[in-house]
Amino acid sequence: MKTRFVLYLVSCLLFLGSSLSAQNLKKLLADGDKAIADNDYFGAAIYYNKAILQDSSDITIQYKYADASRLNYDYAIADHWYSKVYKADAQGRLFPECAFWLASIKKTEGKYKEAKKLFDKYAKKNKKKKNDYFVLKANQEVLACDYAQLLTVSPDKSISIIHLDSTVNSKVSEYAPIQMDSILYFSSLRDTKDRDKKHNVNYNKIYTSIQDTIGFQKANELDTLFNKEGIHNANTSFNTDFTKVYITRCEQKNMQDFMCEIYSSGFKNGHWQSLQKLPSEINMKGYTNTQPAIGFMGEQEVLFFASNRPGGEGKLDIWHSKINADGSYEKPVNAGKKVNSMEDEITPFYCNPCQELFFSSTWHKGLGGFDIFKSEYKNNELGEPQNLGLPINSNYNDIYFSINSKRTEAFISSNRIGSYFEEKESCCNDIYMFEIPQINEPPKKVDSTQIFITQMKLLVPLTLYFHNDEPDKKTLAITTEKNYKKTYEDYSVMREQYKKEYSKGAKDKELERAYNDIDNLFDDSVDAGMQDLEKFAQLLLKVLKDSEKVTITMKGYCSPLASTDYNVNLAKRRISSLRNYFMEYQNGVFVKYVDNQNLAEGSITFFNEDIGELKARPNVSDDYYDTKNSVYSPAAALERKIQIIAISTFSSNK
Repeated sequence: MKTRFVLYLVSCLLFLGSSLSAQNLKKLLADGDKAIADNDYFGAAIYYNKAILQDSSDITIQYKYADASRLNYDYAIADHWYSKVYKADAQGRLFPECAFWLASIKKTEGKYKEAKKLFDKYAKKNKKKKNDYFVLKANQEVLACDYAQLLTVSPDKSISIIHLDSTVNSKVSEYAPIQMDSILYFSSLRDTKDRDKKHNVNYNKIYTSIQDTIGFQKANELDTLFNKEGIHNANTSFNTDFTKVYITRCEQKNMQDFMCEIYSSGFKNGHWQSLQKLPSEINMKGYTNTQPAIGFMGEQEVLFFASNRPGGEGKLDIWHSKINADGSYEKPVNAGKKVNSMEDEITPFYCNPCQELFFSSTWHKGLGGFDIFKSEYKNNELGEPQNLGLPINSNYNDIYFSINSKRTEAFISSNRIGSYFEEKESCCNDIYMFEIPQINEPPKKVDSTQIFITQMKLLVPLTLYFHNDEPDKKTLAITTEKNYKKTYEDYSVMREQYKKEYSKGAKDKELERAYNDIDNLFDDSVDAGMQDLEKFAQLLLKVLKDSEKVTITMKGYCSPLASTDYNVNLAKRRISSLRNYFMEYQNGVFVKYVDNQNLAEGSITFFNEDIGELKARPNVSDDYYDTKNSVYSPAAALERKIQIIAISTFSSNK
């Protein structure tokens, strides 16, 4: 009886502990969800982290923690948990946007090939949702990842980025640098005395640091004329003769969102006057108006600023308003579709001598989150944005480009690796500086042919795949009349057959995993290879028209299903199909370039590396009758390939 009572007591205690644990987990998730709703991503990450320590196997908790970590700039943590969710929910039934967000994290980490693959897969899977934001963004990011790889291999080595030391930067954010003569003005969250207790953050204040022959002196906070207490003060900007200053003052709505208005002050009798809020033409009621900058579009003085007012292209857009001779402002005009997008365009700066608008955007093709772009003002309009490239931009957020009044140095703000932080990397922006060439120097000529060659080389090794014993089954011939594009098209339509054969005997999760493995085979390898080949051919034609001499080196591989002699001939037929592709491309446009001896024209030379049989992988069968593993398994399919393994070019004109 006593033993039975003890067992009963123990079971009650275990049940009580389990119940309390479940209640605690439920509360942690509820608190995390509330923090997300309040845009308090730091707080949400803390709650979800505690929740995942209690139950790390729950895929919903994993996804919530990944989301909060991404929004809180904890990229490594976000990558880890998104990857787990993506693997477990391979078809995206529970969390359809997981692949998209994982791709975004990979891009932020500079893993552009992985990011492109995930963005491309997401876009194709959801292609029926033509106007869906995520699909549009994924397609844009596929192009951006290609462009980022190009920028990565061709940084501007003449630019040396200097991270300003602790006289300017701190462990919290510094941003909005603008230098007039020797005085650097910037904004910072370092003032702990004036604090927003509701949102648990310091109020932004404006600081100055004097640059002398040694460097920058210790920063000082401006007086209360500029830094009003109980509100965020930031974004200093001056007119060209230093007689007027503009700043932004913002009230915090939640942990991420602000309602901002632009103020200005005139310099009279040796003093700055009290700041006055700009009229309703600029400060449209109910919308954010921020980040003022003065420039001259031609002869007309203009106020640039960022705003989410109606009539724009997306979220925050760049707007500009003409400033009349009497100091009044005309109705603001949107900077246009070439500059603005469905996402954020922010931090405008206008270079008067070069007539260029500099700004940051998350939409235009770039390396990371926000990249810095410039748009030339010509023929009364702003042109297509140009990415400033590495090392000015990084795979993190790069904002607030400005050129000092002496036109000798430029400044940016960035949360790139190397910025100071207190709790985690990339949490906070720091100010960086670099020397710039004389603005009146002519711009460097862009060698477009070299860019095309670089893009081609980034595609190498370019891998192409074949169905078993294709082209031309059961023959010892070493050539074929088939074009690789035809063999690809025949292969591509076999996806469902591969699923059927490879999934034989599988049930439930194993069946779903088998289907997913085949989808990955075709999406990431078979289809991706053909897409790369088409891009390679387009670039090849461009460089040949510029008289480049191109050597293309190819290598064949195949699975160990048949004898070595047979496989060698099969590999040669596969290379022959690729040659046929080039010879028949656009009705034979490449034919005249093949082995062309005219030194004044472009030429193609094909070179074949030795071909042979790949060593069988442990999970690849060489049993002729075991077609599930010898033919239809992804492991076997990945061995049936050829590659363009190298490309070299030479121009007799250079």
